[in-house]
Amino acid sequence: MKRTLVLKVSPVRPKIEVIRVAARIIQNGGLVAFPTETVYGLGVDALNPKAVKAMFKAKKRPPDNPPIIHVADKNDVYMLAKKVPKEAEKLMEAFWPGPLTVILERSKLVPDVTVAGLSTVAIRMPRHKVALALIRESKTPIAAPSANLAGRPSPTTAEHVLKDLNGRIDMVLDGGPTRIGVESTVIDLTVKPPQILRPGGTTYEKLVKVLKKVELHPVAVADKKVKILWARSPGVKHRHYAPRAKLILVEGQRKEKVVEKIQELADKFMREGKKTGVLATDETAGGYRADVVKSLGSRRNLRTVAKRLFLCLREFDEDKVEVILAEGVPLKGLGLAVMNRLRKASGYTIVKADED
Repeated sequence: MKRTLVLKVSPVRPKIEVIRVAARIIQNGGLVAFPTETVYGLGVDALNPKAVKAMFKAKKRPPDNPPIIHVADKNDVYMLAKKVPKEAEKLMEAFWPGPLTVILERSKLVPDVTVAGLSTVAIRMPRHKVALALIRESKTPIAAPSANLAGRPSPTTAEHVLKDLNGRIDMVLDGGPTRIGVESTVIDLTVKPPQILRPGGTTYEKLVKVLKKVELHPVAVADKKVKILWARSPGVKHRHYAPRAKLILVEGQRKEKVVEKIQELADKFMREGKKTGVLATDETAGGYRADVVKSLGSRRNLRTVAKRLFLCLREFDEDKVEVILAEGVPLKGLGLAVMNRLRKASGYTIVKADED
């Protein structure tokens, strides 16, 4: 087992000496976890096939699940992609740096392993000073999926990274908690109209304002398993974001019906002797009877809900909860990303409270 070095770094004024230590590791084919505005990423030289393979191994990530390539300069997109359509340029102008990943036709420069053998490449420019400094100092695009073991909730702190990957990677740059808490939105620009494959930190509503016509791929809004042969985006094909406990998502138009159904299920599981958790919101948390109740924040502030999602799922693991009953949130704005993560985390074990 290798020793994982942890270095603290300011998210506002990252010291260049610290960044250079991490950059040298990247240049030598090593693995460095670093903060972005969304979640922590596990970075490797995107153009080094051996390093990319080591990243897949460290994460126990399926080889058909392509990582996102992170850049610090828009010009790098023209190097990584065969062609850059006008829609991509509009989106880069409007949302970069930021939580938006564009899928384009790949150039020959990108190794097969980095794109899981696909003809496309996923690229984004993160909005985080540590991430941008690391990419610049490494002098190479950085392939960086989330810095966790495959399938687990994504890490929003350095502590989460170490829980999963301590001894498996070379270094963690600890820049404190991430700001957004769910991953970037992924939009496929190789199809017309463009399709959102994974909702995330840039909302559907904002994308429509820029591109006028944008579709949501069925997998982005699915409430049951959709068969996917080729995953152009991470977070599409395999089970993701899952805590160790069984998670059941309860959805419904009427909040009181959802609360009623969750309490009914909680009572049932507790009678069976199972340690039961409820993932609630500020408006409802005080009314539940369960072993552990956590709130994501107010339903009126979906930014807070998104930021706390993975943190709460990991805390349930710390509490050794066996079953988590989660409230659904509105499918708008960042709520679409939150619901996408909760549905996947549940393995599509979804109860519709309104159908009783």
